[in-house]
Amino acid sequence: MVNQKLTFVVGTGRCGSTALSQIINIHPDVLSINELFASIPDTEVLDETPLSGSDFWGFLSRPNVVTNSMIKNGAIPPEFLYHRMPKRRFDAETTGIPAISVMVLPHLTDDPDALFDELAAEVTTWPTRRPADHWTALFATLGARFGNPGAVVERTGLSIGRVPEMHRAFPEARFVHLYRQGPDCAVSMSRHFSFRMIPMLWEMAIHCGLETPRHLTPQHAAQLPSDLAPLLSDRYDPALVWDRPIPIDAFGTLWSETIVDGLRKLDEVPAEQRTALSYETLLEEPEKELIRLAEFIGVEPHRDWLDASIAHLDGGRPGAASKLAEEELTSLLESCSPGMRALAAHH
Repeated sequence: MVNQKLTFVVGTGRCGSTALSQIINIHPDVLSINELFASIPDTEVLDETPLSGSDFWGFLSRPNVVTNSMIKNGAIPPEFLYHRMPKRRFDAETTGIPAISVMVLPHLTDDPDALFDELAAEVTTWPTRRPADHWTALFATLGARFGNPGAVVERTGLSIGRVPEMHRAFPEARFVHLYRQGPDCAVSMSRHFSFRMIPMLWEMAIHCGLETPRHLTPQHAAQLPSDLAPLLSDRYDPALVWDRPIPIDAFGTLWSETIVDGLRKLDEVPAEQRTALSYETLLEEPEKELIRLAEFIGVEPHRDWLDASIAHLDGGRPGAASKLAEEELTSLLESCSPGMRALAAHH
């Protein structure tokens, strides 16, 4: 087992974390794992109950129902990388795309199918052990395949709520909280299919008298109006989500609630094992912040890496919320204020 330096980058999503993953992936001494726990959201993979190698591989290789459905219905966010590969074995319509193949493997290689086969052959032979030990072995296997980098950085968009599970599974891991100013983050959420689905799923759950959208099943469609019911079926028109009028402050509230809850969870991690990174500061002072990030992860901030990363960041511009109409901006600022206050008190 390689002695790995493991860091999780967590946040609300739509906070610049995809750009950060790409920057981290450039670093020669880092294995960059992208969207792992969005791809494989099952609670069992961060639990204490031992799994056999075959069972663990089952979670990685089974298609994720939500992402597979989005691909089938043409609602494909830019984070989904697999379907852009020129030659690919798996298809959402026929075979289903393995969970680990949609975003994780194509971030590492131009031939995710070959890597999938290599992992399948190895992981299924592993002994029964804690899921965290399987993950550590998987990171070591991928590290050996990609030049034995000294550090592993996992980054999943909407992951701050899972910090307690990650910390329990990996008590030595470090955490980087990447955050973005609430109003701009909320505007970005409002333009992203997955985030537009969140308030709609809550609307459906409330309509059906459920405590959480996690309890929704296709059978609940019968209780829903015609503009929501299809979203619980295998086939739907993405326009149902894109065209639905959702007030901007709904996304401000979503951002605030995620931040307030997430900061409370981050406080459970020892202070020396966590740091915060502002997306706006990263754009304003990229070299300073990238050096600080590299030192926290435990790698050298090589000059070549800094130059390539700064070039990659050039073009990110804050301020999307300021272009809103005055009335919308006022309601958005109000909905973001609990999260902004929590951030100010925390950092």
